[in-house]
Amino acid sequence: MCGVIGISGVNSISQSIYDALTVLQHRGQDSAGITTIDKFNCFRVHKSSGLVKDVFKPNDIKYLKGKMGIGHVRYPTTREKNIYEAQPLYVNSPFGITLAHNGNIINTKFLKKQLFETQRRHINTNSDSEILLNIFASELNQFHNYPLHYENIFSAIKNTHKRVKGAYSCVGMIIGHGLFAFRDPYGIRPLVLGERTLSCKKEYIIASETVALDILGFKHLRDVAPGEGVLLTNSGKLLTKQCSLTSNYCPCLFEYIYFSRPDSIIDKISVYTARMKMGQILGKKISREWKNLNIDAVIPIPETSCDVALEIARILKIPYRQGFVKNRYVGRTFIMSNPSIRKKSIRYKFNVNKAEFYKKQVLLVDDSIVRGNTSKQIVEMARDAGANSVYLASASPEIRFPNIYGIDIPDSEELIAHQKSLNDIRISIKADALIFQNLNDLEKSLKKFNPKIKNFESSIFNGIYPTSLI
Repeated sequence: MCGVIGISGVNSISQSIYDALTVLQHRGQDSAGITTIDKFNCFRVHKSSGLVKDVFKPNDIKYLKGKMGIGHVRYPTTREKNIYEAQPLYVNSPFGITLAHNGNIINTKFLKKQLFETQRRHINTNSDSEILLNIFASELNQFHNYPLHYENIFSAIKNTHKRVKGAYSCVGMIIGHGLFAFRDPYGIRPLVLGERTLSCKKEYIIASETVALDILGFKHLRDVAPGEGVLLTNSGKLLTKQCSLTSNYCPCLFEYIYFSRPDSIIDKISVYTARMKMGQILGKKISREWKNLNIDAVIPIPETSCDVALEIARILKIPYRQGFVKNRYVGRTFIMSNPSIRKKSIRYKFNVNKAEFYKKQVLLVDDSIVRGNTSKQIVEMARDAGANSVYLASASPEIRFPNIYGIDIPDSEELIAHQKSLNDIRISIKADALIFQNLNDLEKSLKKFNPKIKNFESSIFNGIYPTSLI
């Protein structure tokens, strides 16, 4: 899971890209990068490991001259910290192409072998994004005219869709031609399009989430459709084309549960509203099926679950309390690449308000239970604070299967719910009761906000993978 941003503007856009990356920081903490095109038609690049605020200094922003640029924050799924895999990535043939990618390609071994044997393209890293970039570049390389016609670029996107399997939302630039973007035929990873007017001229933005548009004053036009290609020309024109003959709207359900910010709108569904719905569905389930629980307080495990817990408390007519204090200077533990650091950070991340636990029966609410590390320690902290009974509710269903589309859940053996009964999971995390969201109820509720979505990418819950190659 990563965050991408692309802007075609009237004036210098490096500061705007930096500002947008800061609000997409939750999508990746490993590295950050920006590439712009200057007036001499040259790429200017700055990228490094670390958070956005640490990677870019004022002089770096000044160096990144140009009216067109892309940016990236990286969340690695390979568990390797490799500065050479920081994005945007670049190839010099044809013309000079740079690309930033959010998602995960699942037929990388085949594509890497094919690129080398048929086109003599060597891949320098273990990054699937570098393979995607070279696939797109190889498709552009078949056109010998200069400049390329815009239909040539859309044709290259179309052929990339045919060759690449997996999840990908991309922004990139081609020297002498402009900024392009495309989204995989299933629309698994989010990508949105916006515009604003400056000096009577249109500026355009493409980003992973609408929150990046909001802070820069861009109007949200729409989501980039599954399989669609977008081109922002050097002259400022916006061109779009459906580049996949078969597209199946299938956005990732986990974006709403955990990854996206609550103030974003993804595929016409408000993330905040989605989380409220999760709470409403879960609250009704608890009131219907868990009447025997004597609950004194509903306590969220901040921050993603706060909206969920509020709705549960409202439906159950039980006090909502802030029992945990979060250290905001510790990053999102789920997306930390090192398992030992991730486990250690949980204790640093939360502290308890003991008065909310002492001699009480509490219902803790979390967004999800993945590996179980957080849940075990949270339950233990609640007991240490004096709670008589600790119940735990998850806003998401049980996560039983690995993810292959850009979330770091590659091995089913790491999942606490894999091949375990609910009671086995409850015993493992030492809770007195354990309640999970119902997948069908959740999907049905969210589909009402966007009838075009017939299915969600819910493979981590049900083991159904939408792409043809697993």
